[in-house]
Amino acid sequence: MSLNTAAPSAGVSAPKDRGLAATITKLWPYLWPHGRPDLQRRVFLAFGLLLVAKAATMVTPFAFKWATDALVAVTGSGTATEQAATAGSWIWRAPILLTMIYGFTRVLMAVLTQVRDGLFAKVAMHAVRKLAMQTFEHMHRLSLRFHLERKTGGLTRVLERGREGIEELSRLVVLTLLPTILEFLLVLGILAYEFDWIYSAVVFVMVVIYLVYTYQATQWRISIRKRMNESDTDANTKAVDSLLNYETVKYFNAEAREAARYDRSMERYEKASTQTYTSLAVLNAGQAIIFSIGMTIVMILAARDIMAGRVSIGSFVLVNAMLVQLYIPLNFMGMLYREIKQALIDIDDMFDIIEKNPEIEDKPGAKPLQVTQGVVRFADVHFAYIPERPILKGVSFEVPAGHTVAIVGPSGAGKSTISRLLFRFYEPTSGRILIDGQDIADVQQSSLRKIIGMVPQDTVLFNDTIGYNVQYGRWDADAEEVREAARLAQIDRFIGLLPESYDTPVGERGLKLSGGEKQRVAIARTILKGPPVLVLDEATSALDTFTEKEIQDALDRVSRGRTTLVIAHRLSTIIGADEIIVLDQGRIVERGTHTSLLDQGGVYAAMWNRQRQVDEARETLKRAEEEEHVTESVAG
Repeated sequence: MSLNTAAPSAGVSAPKDRGLAATITKLWPYLWPHGRPDLQRRVFLAFGLLLVAKAATMVTPFAFKWATDALVAVTGSGTATEQAATAGSWIWRAPILLTMIYGFTRVLMAVLTQVRDGLFAKVAMHAVRKLAMQTFEHMHRLSLRFHLERKTGGLTRVLERGREGIEELSRLVVLTLLPTILEFLLVLGILAYEFDWIYSAVVFVMVVIYLVYTYQATQWRISIRKRMNESDTDANTKAVDSLLNYETVKYFNAEAREAARYDRSMERYEKASTQTYTSLAVLNAGQAIIFSIGMTIVMILAARDIMAGRVSIGSFVLVNAMLVQLYIPLNFMGMLYREIKQALIDIDDMFDIIEKNPEIEDKPGAKPLQVTQGVVRFADVHFAYIPERPILKGVSFEVPAGHTVAIVGPSGAGKSTISRLLFRFYEPTSGRILIDGQDIADVQQSSLRKIIGMVPQDTVLFNDTIGYNVQYGRWDADAEEVREAARLAQIDRFIGLLPESYDTPVGERGLKLSGGEKQRVAIARTILKGPPVLVLDEATSALDTFTEKEIQDALDRVSRGRTTLVIAHRLSTIIGADEIIVLDQGRIVERGTHTSLLDQGGVYAAMWNRQRQVDEARETLKRAEEEEHVTESVAG
């Protein structure tokens, strides 16, 4: 049974249709970068070579015409004997020389074009790099809410397509569109000057009809291309999601279901791709028919003028060569329009992300947080992810310097929300959060996060080495400091047993390490960071009892002397907390030490008794299994 019948999502909102001029305007600061005179010189040189190359392009058909007329003159200048008598004369050598000029202009045109492309490549790729970097940095500035609402695979595809779109647009517009427009204008001028205005009129009408047809057909194809992109993104995000949940797929024998889910996306991609290629054939056929008719009319005009004696036979060759030469970029114009349009769509996706304002921003003139003691205080904090569902309802408490305060409560009570608010992933709806008397809403986010260390429940590691992941806590730490942090986190002995030691890869998301080993790496990098304020967000709830005890010992050492906020699931881990705060439905319902809360016989006592019953039941079951194993061994 399918519970989700919604259309596939690309993971980002539909882009704005800015148009070519607006997009080029936004890209221009990257294509003409201030402070980079070397790249600006390359732009000037590229345009200069463009003009010289087009001049050579226009000379090429004329060289063909002159060579043809020279050949006609030679072959029509009398008998073979008379021709032989003039073998050493200029008129006999002229066709050879003119043919060599024709070949030289073609070589010159090709060389200048390639040099121009090579010069401009550095400019285009610099623009790609700068804008991609800006987008990547902006993605990190955007709020947690933005990333939770988007699919990571979809965002990476936006970044990838945006990079390709910038490269395509800069290359196609500067290196293809502008030269084609210039060549078209030159052809119209030459035809009007050398022949008659009617030639230029026919070519002009032919090109207009050609471009209108190309526009209409390409617009039709773009809607198909959009569907293909959406299905491609959907398939990519499903693949990423499935592979990141590799173990879960195995737990539920869901390989066939995941394959079918992926295949449904690929089926949509297959249909859209097939339609794309079919529509391309229709576009190309129509373009060929329109151009062939136009060229035939112009050739008929030239033949008529030759028969009337108004122009030479070489003019017939000139017209044909110029139109064939124009057809090459003009034929590319259909693909050019399509690719420019697609590049605009891809770049607009990237610009949409850049233009999205972060939900949490530093206030103008915000100053760094100054920490002297590390006192954390929540003052009447209210918060809701959506207005209809409040999470915190007037929460107030204080964590004194060097003390440990634990927050417990049932699922959905708002425990983890407190740590997210402390990190300023979200802003309180009302109320204030202060550190050493400074409202964290008034300070720089970077300075706030610099003084807070986090050991989360689900530790995700970078797909790099153990040493890299530990050193991530403080990048300027030396090797000895990294080893000391690992020793305090009780992971140095494990690392020492590995063949590659600290250079051992941990795999994607740290999947090559056990849960306890990943937690120790997280503790080690937090130790290395050395923050005055520490947040432990259910850091041992996913571990077995033995590993939990070892990790808890390491956490106790880390939190010693630090202001520590513990988000706890297992109550046995926070017995020694200076104060325990009990949250229920977003409100503080109890607070006190472990002993005083048990004496109250309220919510905390009930949670404690339930956990004790579960632990005792597990212990009883474990002893029964051990006794059964002993009995079987004796009987055997």
